[in-house]
Amino acid sequence: MVGVDEAVAWVALRAAPGVGDVTGRKLVEHCGGPLAIRNATRDQLTAIGCSPDLVDALGDSRALDDARVEVERITAIGARLVALDDPEYPPLLRELHDAPLYLVAKGVRLFEGPAVAIVGARRATAYGLEVARQLGEGLAHAGVTVVSGLARGIDGAAHEGALAARGGTIAVLGSGIDVIYPREHRGLAERVVAAGTLLSERAIGAAPLAANFPARNRILAGMTQGTVVIEAAERSGSLITARLANESGREVYAVPGRIDSPLSFGAHLLIRDGATLVRGVEDVLEQIAPALRARAVRTVGTIDGRDLGEGNPADMEILELLAGGAVSVDELIRNSGRPVPEILASVLDLELRGAIRQLPGRQFQLTGRFAGVGGLQ
Repeated sequence: MVGVDEAVAWVALRAAPGVGDVTGRKLVEHCGGPLAIRNATRDQLTAIGCSPDLVDALGDSRALDDARVEVERITAIGARLVALDDPEYPPLLRELHDAPLYLVAKGVRLFEGPAVAIVGARRATAYGLEVARQLGEGLAHAGVTVVSGLARGIDGAAHEGALAARGGTIAVLGSGIDVIYPREHRGLAERVVAAGTLLSERAIGAAPLAANFPARNRILAGMTQGTVVIEAAERSGSLITARLANESGREVYAVPGRIDSPLSFGAHLLIRDGATLVRGVEDVLEQIAPALRARAVRTVGTIDGRDLGEGNPADMEILELLAGGAVSVDELIRNSGRPVPEILASVLDLELRGAIRQLPGRQFQLTGRFAGVGGLQ
C-alpha cells in the first residue's frame, strides 16, 4: 500500500511538464523513488541530465498541492493508487518500457496469477456476444482473470461471462475511474468492483476521449498473458490491442467468423498473420498452461489445503471416470453432463497438480501417485 506522501509524490511527478511515463521511470530509477526526486537538490537533478525547465517543474510546490487534492479525490471514492513499485502493480505490465507510473484501482486485488484480455466490436453480432460470454466464463472457471474495457458489445459480454462463473475480471477504462462509459454499464461496473477491479491511469473526472483509448489498450495488452480478438473490422482498435500484445511478446488469439462479414475481417487477418485460431476456451488455456502451472506448483497434491479432489464434485467425478483407464476429454464431457468450461478447468487443474496425465489423442489417465485418491483403485 502506497502511503499518502508517496502517492502525492507519484501524482506530482507524472503531472510535471516534460515528464511522461518513460522519463518519470528513469528519474525514479536514478533517484530511488518519487519522494527522493522531490528532495533532490538542483545540482543533483542537473547531474543526472535534467534540463533547467525540468528541474523547475520537479520542484514546483504548487504541483504538490494539486497532487494532494487528486489523491484525496481518489481516496474519497474508495479507490487507491497503485504505483509502479507497489507489489500490487500488475507484474507483466511493469515489463513495458512505457508502463504507467501509477494506476488508480477500485475493487479487490486481482493482479496475481494469469490473465487474458478479450476485446472486439462494440456493435457485435449475437454470435460474437455469445462467444465472448462463453470464453469469459470458461477462462474464469479455470482461474484466469478476464480483462476487458467495459465497452458495449464484446467487452461487456466478456465481463458478464467471468462474473457468471464467479471469477475475477478487470475493466480497464479510458476515462477517470469515476466516469463510467457507456452510462448503461454503471450496474456492470458496480458488479466488477464487487468481484474484480476497475482500473485506470487517468485522473479522477477525466472524460472518455478517443485519444485516451490507444494508451488504454497498451494496459490491456501489457498486463495479460494474451489477447483474444472477437469480431473486429479491418480498421479496429482491437487490432491495435493485438499488435501491442504481439510487440510485447504476448499471445494473440482470434475467433473466426463468417467470411462475408466485415466484422470478421480483422480476426481473419490476425489468423492469416499467425494468431492462434480459437475454437473454444481450451485453445486459450493450452497456450497459457505454463502460467497456470507456475501458480499451481505451490499446491501440488492439494486443493485449498485439502486432499486432491476433496470437496470438489467436478474433480471427483473426473477422477472416478478415469478410474477404469484412459478416457478422452470428449468422453469426460459427455459422460459427466457438466458444463464444458467446468470440465476443461478441472482437467487442466488436475493435470497441473499431477493427478492425471495427458496421452496422445487428447486422452487422460490417472497418474500412479494419485490412483488411489478418494478410494479409487
